[in-house]
Order: sequence, then C-alpha cells, then structure tokens
Amino acid sequence: MLPARSAAPAPPERVMAPASPFPAPRCHWPRTPGGAAAAPPCGWVGARSPEGSPSLPPPPRSAAAMVPKAEPNRGDPAITKAPGDTKRHRYIKLQNGLNALLISDINNVDEEFSEEGGAESEIETDNDNDSGTDSKDDGENSDSKDDEKVKPEESPSDLDMEIEGLAVEEAWAEPTGKKDEDESTEKMSAAALCVTVGSFCDPEDLPGLAHFLEDMVFLGSLKYPDENGFDVFLKKHGGSGNASTDCELTVFHFDIQQQYFKAALDRWAQFFIHPLMIRDAINREVEAIDNEYQLAKPCDANRWEVLLGSLARPGHPMRKFFLGNAETLKHEPKKSNIDFYTRLKDFWQNYYSAPYMNLVVQSKGNTRYKFCIFFLSNFCGLPKPSFDHLTDHFDTREFHRLYRVVLVSNIHLLNIIWALSPQERNYRVKPLRYISWLVGHEGKDSILSFLRKKYLWAVALSGGNAETGFEQNSTYSIFKISVTLTSEGYEHFYEVASVVFQYMKMLQKVGPDKRIWKEIQKINDNEFSFQDQVGPINYVENICENMHLFCKQDFLTGNQLLFDYKPEVIAEALDLFCPQRANLCLLSTNNEGKCPLKERWLEMQYSVEDIEQYWAAVWAFDFELNPDLRHPEENEYLATDFSLKAPDFPEVDYPVKVLNTPQGCMWYRKDNKFRKPEAYVHFHLISPEVQRSAESIVLLDIFVSILPLNLSEPACGADIAKLEYKLVAGEHGLIIRVKGFSHKLPLLLQLIIDHLSDFMSAGKLQFTPLAHPCPVQFRVVDLPNTHLLCKVKTFNKGDANSEVTVYYQMHMEEPCFSFLRTKETLGYHVYPAYRNNSGIIGFSISVTTQATKHNSEFVDKKIEEFLLYFEEKMKLLTEDAVFLQAHSLINTKEYEDTFLGEEMDRHWKEIVSQQYLFEKLTCEIEALKSLTKEDLIEWFQVLRGKDRRTLSIHVVGYGEQEQDSEFAAVSDVQGPLLGEHPQLTFLPPSSYMKNTAFIRHIKDFTSTLNLLPYHKILQ
Repeated sequence: MLPARSAAPAPPERVMAPASPFPAPRCHWPRTPGGAAAAPPCGWVGARSPEGSPSLPPPPRSAAAMVPKAEPNRGDPAITKAPGDTKRHRYIKLQNGLNALLISDINNVDEEFSEEGGAESEIETDNDNDSGTDSKDDGENSDSKDDEKVKPEESPSDLDMEIEGLAVEEAWAEPTGKKDEDESTEKMSAAALCVTVGSFCDPEDLPGLAHFLEDMVFLGSLKYPDENGFDVFLKKHGGSGNASTDCELTVFHFDIQQQYFKAALDRWAQFFIHPLMIRDAINREVEAIDNEYQLAKPCDANRWEVLLGSLARPGHPMRKFFLGNAETLKHEPKKSNIDFYTRLKDFWQNYYSAPYMNLVVQSKGNTRYKFCIFFLSNFCGLPKPSFDHLTDHFDTREFHRLYRVVLVSNIHLLNIIWALSPQERNYRVKPLRYISWLVGHEGKDSILSFLRKKYLWAVALSGGNAETGFEQNSTYSIFKISVTLTSEGYEHFYEVASVVFQYMKMLQKVGPDKRIWKEIQKINDNEFSFQDQVGPINYVENICENMHLFCKQDFLTGNQLLFDYKPEVIAEALDLFCPQRANLCLLSTNNEGKCPLKERWLEMQYSVEDIEQYWAAVWAFDFELNPDLRHPEENEYLATDFSLKAPDFPEVDYPVKVLNTPQGCMWYRKDNKFRKPEAYVHFHLISPEVQRSAESIVLLDIFVSILPLNLSEPACGADIAKLEYKLVAGEHGLIIRVKGFSHKLPLLLQLIIDHLSDFMSAGKLQFTPLAHPCPVQFRVVDLPNTHLLCKVKTFNKGDANSEVTVYYQMHMEEPCFSFLRTKETLGYHVYPAYRNNSGIIGFSISVTTQATKHNSEFVDKKIEEFLLYFEEKMKLLTEDAVFLQAHSLINTKEYEDTFLGEEMDRHWKEIVSQQYLFEKLTCEIEALKSLTKEDLIEWFQVLRGKDRRTLSIHVVGYGEQEQDSEFAAVSDVQGPLLGEHPQLTFLPPSSYMKNTAFIRHIKDFTSTLNLLPYHKILQ
C-alpha cells in the first residue's frame, strides 16, 4: 500500500472487514493481514513421482535452462482482466516448480520505459551495513558491493543477457513513443511470495513453529547478514515489507520505489534461498512472538476462533495453537530436550520449496524474466502436505451444542455456525456468496428487518464466509451468521435463532432464484469493471494467494466474479443449513459468572450445554415458515448508465469555489485522469452549537448512531449496489459523504436528505448564515517546559498489555523499530508518529508492552535512551545521506494517486480545515529540496533542548512489574460490564520516574495551562 502522504504512521492493523461487530482477523496473527488459504482446485501438481512417492532432487540445471520459452505476445491473453486495466500480466512456470506472474504497470500504451535505463535509475551508493560487505566470508560476498549500487547495469553477465534476451525478444518489447509529460513518473514496485504451507503443518510438539519461521527468515541471509538491513533499505527508499501466516499459506510481500526494486528483490530473495536463522536471535524472536500472543489474548475474535477450532475432531490441524508463545516455543521444548534450532531448520528445508511457491512481481515499465533469476534455485523438500483424508471435521456432539462465552467487549452476540465441506471448488458459482447476500440483506422482508421492527431484538446482522484460512481452507468451509442483540434480544436468543432457521428453511423451500443470482453477478461485474486501483503491494499479495486457488484465466477474477449459474450447486449447499447441524454461541459480558470452563491458550471463559429440549423438538420437525420473511425485491439502485458526463468545466488541477453565499459555499473539480462514471460528494454542516457543551457533543454522536439505523433498510439496495455513504460526527458539525456510480448516486443523496429532514421534523432542511465565523480548529494547550506523566490503569482487569506514548510538542521510523523492538524487545508494536493537532506540530513514539514483563516507566526511559542514540547517529550523517533521505521522501510525495478517492480525501482536508492549500504537496517537495543536515540537527536540538515540552501517557496493564497484588487472582481478561461507567484510576510514578511531575486529574491540569492561538498552514 502506498504510504500516507500526510497522515501519521499507525500501529500495524491486524484485522480485516468484520463478519461480526467485533473485528475478525483475516488470518492467524500475521505480521500484517494475509489472505485466504486453500489448495488450488486446478492447475498445480505436487512434487511427486508417478508412483506417488516423493520425487528425488533433480540434477543441477542452469538458470537459463529453468526459464520456459515464452510465447510471443504482449501479455498473456488467457488471463482475464478488467476492461480499464492497462497492466500486462505474464505467467511463467520455472522448471524447478516455482510459478511466477510478471506484471508490467504501464499507464500509457505509447510509453516505453525500461526498469534499468533512463532517469529513473538514480545513482545511489549505500554505505550502511545492510549488505554483505561486512560479512566475515569475503569470498562468499565478493559481489555484494556491486549489488549495493543501484544504477543502470553496464555489463550484465552472460546469464543475465541470455534471460533478458528471452524477455525482450519474446515477451513485452514496448513500442517507442513519447512519454506523457503530465503523467506522474513516480510509482511503487512490489513483489509477493506465497508458500502453500502454514500453521496446519506445525508439529504436534511445537505449536506455532510455522509462524515463528515466518519471523526468523527475515533476520539476515548469507549474502546480506545484517538483521535489519532489509528493513533499513526499504524505509530508506520509501518502502515497506511484511508477512503473514495462515492455515495453509505463508505470504511475504514488500514494495519500494521503482529504481531500487531490483536491489531490494535480490535482498528479499536471499531470505528464501539462504536465510541465516542464527541461534542467538531465537530467544529475542520468541520474545517478539510472545508479545504478539499477549496482544492477541484480549481480542474477542481471536479468542472465539481458537475456541471454535478446539471443537474439531481429534487429529484435525484446526485444533492446533497456531500463534505460539514462549511456553510452546521455548519452555516446553527445553523441558522435552527438543533441539529447537534443528527442528526449525528442518521445517524450512522441508517446506520452503519452489513447487510450493507463487511469485508475483509488479513494476512500472517492462517487467522482465530476469526478476525471477533470484529464485532459480533447486528448492526441493518434502511433498506438499495434504489434508484431503480428513472428513466430517466438526460433525461431533461437542460442536452441535450451545456455548455461552464471556466477552471483553460490551456487546451481546449470537453466532450460528455451520461447518460445510470445502466450497472453494465451486468458486465459479459461489453458492456461499449467494446465500450470504440473502442472509445479510437488511431491506424489507429480511431477517434483520423482522427482528428490529417486530421485537426490537437486534441492531445488526452479518452472515457468510470470510474466505480466510480459518473459515475456508482445503478441509472445510465455515458459514457464520452473527446477530448483534439488544438486551431484550439477549434474553430471547432462542427465538432469534428460530427466526434465522425459518429464513434458511424458506430459502430451501423456494430454491435458488436466477434473478437474484444474476443481480449479484451484475453488481460484481460493475464493481470489477470500474474498480479502483489498489496499491501494488496489496495487488501482488492478493494475486499470489489467488494463484493457489484458481485456474490461470481466473487469477484476477476468481475471488470477485460469479461465472456460472448452477442451481443444483446452490441447492446442495442450502440443504446443509439445517438446525441440527448448527453450533450456537451466545457471547456477552452478561455471561460473567456463568462460565466455569476456560480455553487453554487465550483463556476465553465459556460453558457448554445441550440445546433446550423444547427448541430441539421444534427444530427437529417440519416447522412452519414465517410469512414475513421473503426474497428481496428488485434493486432500484443498480446502475445501468455508465457514460461519462460531457465536459462542463475548464480543466483545472485543484478544486474551484463555484458557489459562495452567506449560507455556505461549494467547491468543484471535474476528474480528467481516472475517467470513471463515479462521483465523490462531501458535505460539512457546521454548527457552533456542537462545541457549546459536552452534552451537545454527545447528542451529535447519538444522532449519528441513530440515523444510519433508520437508513439501513431503505438504503440497503444502495449499499448492495456499491453506492456508499457515511455520516460522521465532526468536531464542529455533521459530515455527510457519498460516493459511487453517478447514475444512481442522486437517489441515495435524496434519501439521506429526506431522512435527515424527517428526523428534525422540519419538513425541509434550513440553513442560515452563521452569526459569527465558526472556527474549524481547536486551540491547543501549551504544555509546560517539563516532562509530564499521565499514568492510568486499563479498564480491562487481567489484561497485561500496557501502552506507552511519549509526545513531544513544538520524524525516524526504522531506527526506532530496530532499537526498541528488535534489540530491547520491549513490545510487538513500536511506532513513531507525526502529529498535527489543529496546526500545532509534534511527534510521538508509542510502544505496546506487557506489565508481566516491563514497567511502563522503564519503557519510557528506553524511549529516552533511543532518542539520545538517535541524536548521536544524526550528527554522524553525511550531507549526501541527508540528501538521499530527502530525495526518497520527495519520491514518496510524488506518488501518483491510484484512485479518485485519494485525491478527494487530500483536497477535502484542506477544505474542512479552511486552509485551502491544495498545492501543499508541491510546497512540501520544494521545502525538502533545500533541506540540509544543519536544518535537521537544529530542529531536533530545539525539540530536545531545555525548553522541550514532553507528555508521557501510560495506560497500564495488570502484572507483577506494576506491583499488582491482584494479578494472580484476576488472570483472565475482564472488560467492564454493560451499564458500568468505568472511572480512570490515576497512578503515581514509580522509582523509574519519581522526579517527574504527574497528572492526577486531566481537567484540573489542562485548566491551568495557556491556550495557543489558532494556527493554520497557509504557505
């Protein structure tokens, strides 16, 4: 994903779109979100001999011999892509078994662009220790100095010439043409590698080994031995990298500025060819895994998944503990005399094999075969693991019962789960998507509409299969319906479940409806045809996972489109949705005290019981259908006109104010780049009443919560047709955002306005001029010239996680991560952040740690140590190093927008803040061009000087390092109960920061401070 241009860095996100009101992880505790895991239904053959036994390693072959002959064409016509997709995709399979997809990202068909030539290949000489130049074995790394120089190749080797010749002559030789001067020249290149081995392959005596290996392979290679060299190289050149471990997949990916892509690809490939995995790093990485485990423990979604997995039949890999922790990766192996290092190396040797790998490479210009040379190794390990022999994985008495679970979140949920045979083979029909679309429909005659209107038992409902490794893999598919209940609905959860079963029975009786399937197909077709571009790193990650799931022609479409209407396939799936096959799970904080059992790993409290006899008897027979539950009507919001509007405005680079009245103003810009039949419309309804009192702020929040509930049924069709709206309680008024296909967007906007008017009982919205200009900023308090500490206890009893943020009022990313996470192992999340609080600039460093391991003030001191170390490191920088870093940041700010929404968001920030500096990026680039080493050091010394203003915020978990005598008694995470009003508990500093002024009451403290004037960035 492209880095944010002006937003503060955020802690790594670990979840994807939820299938229930609490976030559900896309895969099992990745370093970053991964994707669906499953064996491919077609196209791949495992590394076995004809008799089915493991094949012997092939004799050594030259790299050129392993590259297949290319068909002379301009991209692979067998790969279906969107009509407006100008990228060229070329699929190859090397003779060592590795599958590769090469993507040439060319926006202009007349453009000729070479990866190795032209102005893009800036001269760059790295003197940092991120290469093999410091290796003890000079002979082994004698070429690494040349690799360190990122520049056009002057004399490629014979091997390079041979492979490049293949690519140029038989692949994508671009026609010569003039480059469009208006087209941005900056774009990221990216690569992703997917290994079809994941946590299902964990040894029984080493839970979490696959996840641990994912981390270990990144700690240096034989050619580039520095532990953090790759991360340093990426950050220096505007890139990022990460990985994730799923049930049957492990995915690695990175992106970087295009001119440094080849050098980065070489470094990255070495992790899979010859990773060091040194013994000395094992304990530190185990600590990192254990920190990740501690972060996962309070997450309701993680806890529920592990509990559900424990209900599988004995011997099924779903019962394994995928994440791992210090107990499974350190203490237990030591007790059992397991040679952990040897087992780790064996796992890599056996499973990280070329036939199990898919590589996807995307770069602007010609993407040539030579990119694959780094992977032309004779990887050869064990045959690919198969779990086809496992059947009826959840068909057990324990699964078909009622579970009551204690949640950390303040919410009532009813989950109804069916475990089905694996459905990935039906991806061209997508029966579960058809069923999910009907179950999740919120319009008239739907489950949710009935539960809301008739009984007020539910406020939200979601249903379906998330297509992740946990919910869909080669052994089973999970279908989950999750209902967010009201307090009354919690008391009548059996009745709620019965309504769901009535709806499923109605679908079975009526059978598949071709009109509905075709409507879903049309919506997906429209979305695919006009889809927004995604960042290269997300694009290659998704495709390398798709390559394991779909035939070549469907690499880009298999997870998005419906192809074949087969009612018998849908009917067969529907027949599986009977009450007797379901698992019921009631999740709530109200279950506290009723759940004596505890899941082993994440310690979720639960109880288990048989379904009540009355309801079991009702559902066992041919119960009556509910006449209020029916199929949805035709969708009036489905767009059919995709023509572009005729030019109605001069072409301009930035928004222009086209309307200015006492009641308000309007800004407009006609898109002339993406040229899609869509629009983005934002409104900011400003009112000085919002900031009059705390009550006014709360009332606006309540209003913004209620209005979408009122809109959910009438606007359901718009939502399904991919017309989006969002209501936001802004700091100074109501913000309304709508986007989607231009044809039907006015219908949605009118619906919102009508409901807004009805809610206000005004008949028609009225706007009056403001009596006085309403500031759209806050005045920020001026912190005193000292170090302040605000330390409070977490609300969740038993939660060991602490968060330490040190804020400096008035940027450094990779050194911060390396010092505080890798070397000091203080926590899993370590991140710096640039902060702009109503025009007042500052930055912060945040660390997530555990009170069972570190006192929060000890972590605070380590942050201070890092800043001292960083200051000394800055003084040693050369002017060239500062120039190169500034140049890298300039390149980042020059990235072209990948879709219209990015441009809209950037301009909208200027309008909402009333700064109107639409050319801010250009101004920042000009400022960076004149940046010197002295400027940087002077700024840092002012920030750290005698007049510095520092505020430390500690939210402290429960653990012995925080002197919690009650920790042993409260070992499970307990959130506040519904209806409770938690109060902040302020803590005094310990001996680490005993001389630091601390805050006892926030309002009392801020009331004594001066307010800084309003500040806007206008130039």
